[in-house]
Amino acid sequence: MLMAGNFCRLANFPWPQPAANHRGARRGSCSPWRFPSDGRPSEPWAFRCLRIARPSAISQGRSVSCRASEITADPGQDRLMKVPIANIRNFCIIAHIDHGKSTLADKLLQLTGTIQKREMKEQFLDNMDLERERGITIKLQAARMRYVLESEPYCLNLIDTPGHVDFSYEVSRSLAACEGALLVVDASQGVEAQTLANVYLALENNLEIIPVLNKIDLPGAEPDRVSRDIEEIIGLDCSDAIHCSAKEGIGITDILNAIITRIPPPKDTAGSPLRALIFDSYYDPYKGVIVYFRIVDGTIKKGDRIYFMASGKDYVADEIGVLSPNQLPVNELYSGEVGYISASIRSVADARVGDTITHFRRRAESSLPGYEEARSMVFCGLFPVDADQFPELRDALEKLQLNDAALKFEPESSSAMGFGFRCGFLGLLHMEIVQERLEREYNLTLITTAPSVVYRVNCINGDTIDCSNPTLLPEPGKRSKIEEPFVKIEMLTPKEYIGSLMELGQERRGEFKQMNFITENRASIIYELPLAEMVGDFFDQLKSRSKGYASMEYTFVGYRESELVKLDIHINGEPVEPLATIVHKDKAYAVGRALTQKLKELIPRQMFKLPIQGVI
Repeated sequence: MLMAGNFCRLANFPWPQPAANHRGARRGSCSPWRFPSDGRPSEPWAFRCLRIARPSAISQGRSVSCRASEITADPGQDRLMKVPIANIRNFCIIAHIDHGKSTLADKLLQLTGTIQKREMKEQFLDNMDLERERGITIKLQAARMRYVLESEPYCLNLIDTPGHVDFSYEVSRSLAACEGALLVVDASQGVEAQTLANVYLALENNLEIIPVLNKIDLPGAEPDRVSRDIEEIIGLDCSDAIHCSAKEGIGITDILNAIITRIPPPKDTAGSPLRALIFDSYYDPYKGVIVYFRIVDGTIKKGDRIYFMASGKDYVADEIGVLSPNQLPVNELYSGEVGYISASIRSVADARVGDTITHFRRRAESSLPGYEEARSMVFCGLFPVDADQFPELRDALEKLQLNDAALKFEPESSSAMGFGFRCGFLGLLHMEIVQERLEREYNLTLITTAPSVVYRVNCINGDTIDCSNPTLLPEPGKRSKIEEPFVKIEMLTPKEYIGSLMELGQERRGEFKQMNFITENRASIIYELPLAEMVGDFFDQLKSRSKGYASMEYTFVGYRESELVKLDIHINGEPVEPLATIVHKDKAYAVGRALTQKLKELIPRQMFKLPIQGVI
């Protein structure tokens, strides 16, 4: 057989002549040579490999070189080649849910050759089944691409961000790791609430924003109108906005060229002490916590002892590398590059998003700005239907917490539902995702109590208690006032639905702030309302009252004093703690009446009187 690396001239190759008793001539032979009736062997596998690799050379009878490295070359190796810092571009994609962000990322990976066609699948960077089913990005991803423009190689680092408001802190840290952003807007739907929120985050981080109008192939696309909307609402110049269709592959090359020509390179600070920003982390069962980071200053090498400035922990960097989008190990990374680090870290809490990595011995003077602890905004109780599954639920929550530092939980017991956990989440979507993952990945059947928020109770003796569970609320004689969290909510809606959405805001104890017509047919309505009023069915009501056309975005604004009372439900004179809620005094009667009427339907009839009462 031919050895890889040899040169051979096919025309003059000395073909072996089959002997009369040669095994290759017998029927059913396993030899790599097959002999037709003319006695000349057919093409072996090595020639077939050469013919596929260099068809033109073989057809012209030229000498052909076939090296082993060419046959088995890793397609990711060219992306590991170093480029000058001036040729690095770090960017992210920001968009409202379902505006084509993941599809555009797929096309960029495909066109730059980062992913081979055989490996390609829709929403490539969305790894979880839940992300694919819902069509949303939950977990942040990063990918390094190599692109050649005018014979000059460039390194493009894409950071794919979640689009939902619950993950706005993670988005802000991702934006801080970039110098530019692609603002993707659906050419048929136009600017939505989350588009605005993410653009404002990008502007706060001084990013170069490139407007991209996606889905121009749709019959209902109106790119000119949407361009005017972006200019009027956001104030971005859309004269050079890129028109593209990620699904059809239109305009993708223009986007890549714009990334290189319009987004500035990172600053060359390789000589400074190491400072790297963590923008994501996840738990690997074999390697421990894998940290995704962007080097802002300095360099890092494999084997360096590193220090996390916020958590105060230090580790040895066992492995560093780049994400392309699979992990490719390297020996050194310098300022401006995006990569990952594995250092046998046991808990995600030791490497939180927004923390700064520096060298243990040569530490940086100050950490990078913007770090915050994850703050739970919505709470609910999780109880297993089968009481025997309580240990499994605890193990499942502990495993999920390894990947999700924002998830908080503590044991809780209930006279009605037995043992369970009180869990804290970033928002309603985060709560849904955790609950669904527990049921799907760990085969648990769960009962979820109604979501609630954290109330701040000021006691007469001067103490302040954070209360997420109504059963822990101090007695009326011991408390001076109760404060509840408020959020500022912005609703973007067509003008036909303004009245019904303002009515919704008033019903939920909202305080009207302002209304602006951002375009001729679309208005922005801003309310400040209690978070407790929003964690129920507010979003469902918003969509149903506007026939699906309105969108919303909210931000936490602080705690305010309210007239809140604890509503207890008594059955046969006995209080039922799991049904207790904290409600506003004006709504206590309506909520109590609804609860008691529902219980009357659900509780089986008895031969004696069974009083069901709502008590404040």
